[in-house]
Amino acid sequence: MALNRQEKAAVIEEITGQLASAQAVVVAEYRGLSVESVTQLRKEARAAGVYLRVLKNTLAKRAIAGTAFEGLSDKMVGPLIYGISPDPVAAAKVLVNFAKTNDKLILTAGALPGQVMGVDGVKALATMPSRDELLSKLLGTMQAPIATFVRTLNEVPTKFVRGVAAVRDQKESQAA
Repeated sequence: MALNRQEKAAVIEEITGQLASAQAVVVAEYRGLSVESVTQLRKEARAAGVYLRVLKNTLAKRAIAGTAFEGLSDKMVGPLIYGISPDPVAAAKVLVNFAKTNDKLILTAGALPGQVMGVDGVKALATMPSRDELLSKLLGTMQAPIATFVRTLNEVPTKFVRGVAAVRDQKESQAA
């Protein structure tokens, strides 16, 4: 079903809005995927916070024009599904993991702001930990010295209490 001019403008505006907060765009060819497979892919993408949409390439090229992902327009050929994500790793992870189990989804390209990646770059990006994982590792690393210091400080009174308890037990055993 063809879109009229206002609907096309609305789609371009929606995609431009998504690209404004995006850190990654991953493009894949979906030719031959069943409706159930696409529905499952959309469900996984929604759970990961990835905006996933099938678009006409001309509309996508217009939406990408003037953004940091403009270099991706050369790779927009064929029936494509676009994964747009504010997390640089999430879109790549969702599409790469889905492509592992479904051979009809073929990764085409990806882009970070100002940088276009090939299929190998997208797969490498998918192996990286997500932003949340990196933040939790950083927090754990920052928290470890403080936790060790607190445990060390806690050992002094604990050893004192154990020593007093041992003296008490010794005196009780001598009295009995």
